[in-house]
Amino acid sequence: MGWVLYGANGYSGSLLARLAVRRGERPILAGRSPAPVRALATELGLPYRVGPPVPDLLAGADAMVNCAGPFAATAEPAVAACLAAGAHYLDITGELDVLERMFTHDEAARAAGVAMITGAGFDVVPTDCLAALLAAELPGAVALELAFRAPGGLSRGTARTALGQLGAGAARRIGGELVRVPYGSPSRTVPFPSGPCRVGATRWGDLVTAYRSTGIADITVYMPLPPGAALAPLMRFPPLRAAARALVRRGGPAAATRERAGCEVWAQVRDAAGQSRTATLSGPNAYTLTADASLRALQAVRAGRVAPGVHTPSAALGAGFVRTLDGVTVTFTA
Repeated sequence: MGWVLYGANGYSGSLLARLAVRRGERPILAGRSPAPVRALATELGLPYRVGPPVPDLLAGADAMVNCAGPFAATAEPAVAACLAAGAHYLDITGELDVLERMFTHDEAARAAGVAMITGAGFDVVPTDCLAALLAAELPGAVALELAFRAPGGLSRGTARTALGQLGAGAARRIGGELVRVPYGSPSRTVPFPSGPCRVGATRWGDLVTAYRSTGIADITVYMPLPPGAALAPLMRFPPLRAAARALVRRGGPAAATRERAGCEVWAQVRDAAGQSRTATLSGPNAYTLTADASLRALQAVRAGRVAPGVHTPSAALGAGFVRTLDGVTVTFTA
């Protein structure tokens, strides 16, 4: 049987399709835009299908990797299609609300005998795995801070999703509950491998995934604040958000940019006695890492190495999974 790459015509989807072919895979490319899906399939010599994520799209396939964002629009129908077809499901979302909803499908996935990994790319794989590694180092940890930076530019899908997140403000996990906070607050300086960087609190999927992977009740996720961050509250108004999204260009970072612009993660856990453990991660460009991580995760699922149900990356593949990715280095610091 084969597997379906949904959203193959998008930036991340096309990177995954090309990497899959280089590694000997032959995915069925799929999406809702006939011309670009057909063009990529012709270029790579792959089969393709056009349409929404429905069970018929999965005929003869045992898995789907969903790369079509915003995932708030595509995840639910794609999951429903996979459950109906008895196919495994993976996506590369970092959207907090989508990740939260994914775990409501755990019982149905178990009953259907299918494995689902949500957040199988950047940002979630490196941050989730680093959080799980640190939680193992300090089992009594009660607080977790995560910060990531991924320079080099955004794809159209990521940029449009980020605009929606700006409108929602930031959030923190406090006492196990999600609490809304002003975008960028609190802020702090963190020592990334490339040097210190000022970061602010954001609303990101690790508030769901790291909580489920580690059980730590207090979690804050930071990222460098983009230019114009002070205008973030205006993005809660739909007309302004729609206007901003319309200005986002198609495409994403060029190959040369991906080669020189890597990603970094900083993480720290603390226990009630004040003891702490800290680690950093350096890796390739976020989009390059996403293609590598999602393909390796898919192969593990199809090989039967992931139990049925809905999983975070580290719960499905182990905290050490991130160390198997090309170009990734994890360093524990004092």
